Amino acid sequence: MTNRPYRSALYIPGSKPRALDKARSLSTDAIIFDLEDAVSPGEKAAARATLAAELYKGGYGARARIVRVNGSETEWGDDDITAVAEMDCDAVLLPKVNGPDEIEAVAALLPDIGIWAMMETPRGILNALDITSHPRLDGIVVGTNDLAKDLGVRGAADRGPLITALQTCVLAARAGGVVALDGVYNAFKDDEGLRAECAQGRDFGFDGKTLIHPAQLAIANAAFAPDAEEIDLARRQIAAFEAEGQGVAVLDGKIVENLHIVTARATLAKAQAIAELDAS
Repeated sequence: MTNRPYRSALYIPGSKPRALDKARSLSTDAIIFDLEDAVSPGEKAAARATLAAELYKGGYGARARIVRVNGSETEWGDDDITAVAEMDCDAVLLPKVNGPDEIEAVAALLPDIGIWAMMETPRGILNALDITSHPRLDGIVVGTNDLAKDLGVRGAADRGPLITALQTCVLAARAGGVVALDGVYNAFKDDEGLRAECAQGRDFGFDGKTLIHPAQLAIANAAFAPDAEEIDLARRQIAAFEAEGQGVAVLDGKIVENLHIVTARATLAKAQAIAELDAS
């Protein structure tokens, strides 16, 4: 699993030149250039050409460039994969992945870019570990809207009906050593609701959140980054542990063992990676 930050991953329609240009200046860790849901059937072919041209222009800096394609079962899927093979991007995002065979089919066609999977079907969730164990997979994105539709659940502020699926995805991602991104928050003008859902996703162990509007970026970036308190604690834990030199230390009345030091060092490494990304 990479150390690069994925606090925020913003969906941008591949058919909108103005939006594609604006994305070059946004403070998002990753951009998901969407050829699927955000593009109408009549615009699919034009969107491929538009996106390819914008990616060729460059200017996206250190942001991860991920292209979400249409599914292989659609009339656009194969052409999308062919087009992505020639695009200047970092990864392809496959929708509605149900099993590792779908990763394998694309791996042979795209040997030089990363592969991500949308986890948004009941079968995909049940096969999550097999999917994340594929050696070519780099990350997963939970498609909470499609998943909720397929499950027939009612919406709840605490996402109670989806918790099993969400935590299954995080477990599978950690077992497979891949990035895990939480689903979108639809009410893009509801800052408090977004903040609460980001905090929940971070508590679950997600690396970041997928977003539908630039106004959501600041909240997601803050939620999935170590805060000053966490950074201070990590530094003090490492100092106390190293000063003790006996495998166990005590800090603020709590035991500090090697497992805490592993977490502390990961926290500092993430903070450093974020600082470097933001500076770039």
